[in-house]
Amino acid sequence: MKESMGIVKTLQFYLTYPFVQYALIVGTLIALCAALLGVILVLKRFSYIGDGLSHVAFGALAVATLLDFGNNSIVVMPVTILAAILILRTGQNPRIHGDAAIAMLSVGSLAVGYLVMNLFSTSANISGDVCSTLFGSTSILTLTKAEVWLCVVMSIIVVIVFVFLYNRIFAVTFDENFARATGLKASLYNNLIAIITAIIIVLAMNLVGSLLISALVIFPALSAMCIIQNFKGVVIYAAVLSVCCALTGIVLSILFSTPIGATIVVADIAVFFVNYLIGKIVR
Repeated sequence: MKESMGIVKTLQFYLTYPFVQYALIVGTLIALCAALLGVILVLKRFSYIGDGLSHVAFGALAVATLLDFGNNSIVVMPVTILAAILILRTGQNPRIHGDAAIAMLSVGSLAVGYLVMNLFSTSANISGDVCSTLFGSTSILTLTKAEVWLCVVMSIIVVIVFVFLYNRIFAVTFDENFARATGLKASLYNNLIAIITAIIIVLAMNLVGSLLISALVIFPALSAMCIIQNFKGVVIYAAVLSVCCALTGIVLSILFSTPIGATIVVADIAVFFVNYLIGKIVR
């Protein structure tokens, strides 16, 4: 009882700091948007795009750091968006399948980013910088107010687009050929999904790092699909699970000094197994 009261008091103490409040706000928004996009990407069998784009963002971040931009998102976000559209277009090429395009961009960008950081880095701890970027160890606890506002604005845009274009996104997700037959511009909405995914990937780098972003996108969607059988229910349940796991991971990492990104992903994995077992029992 005394230990639990001590943990509560410690948490209340940490919550008085602005950087912890920023981390919780950004973590909640990113988890929500990642869950919305995750359901679409999983159903379209394009879930690995998150991993590919995260590596592209890592390479762009290394170049932006070298060029010493005040705000690295000015470089990282446009490059990641262009890469998302390129992956989508290349995946439609009969000679280069979507998974091959993702693999080429992913490995190439990761290699270029690491090479740039090694050749031109001014930091004495290159390994620490790379580890922080790839796994998001403490970067979310060093967010500035401008970065928080950027995340808030982008997240609101993503949610508004998803809500207002829900029916069209639903149609393109489940039956793209039928959507084209009804006069819907499927390629336009595919590009829109790719752009939104790229935005979420860039924002999520501060939360879980480049290598763990796919888990943030995939696990909540798969957990929801284990129990819920309709699209709207899966989207809502995945969003709830994702936000809860993100908040839990951030709080636990602050209390027990564990890496934030890895803690959130472990929480997502635990929730997935619980939902998987529940789904097995119910069926």
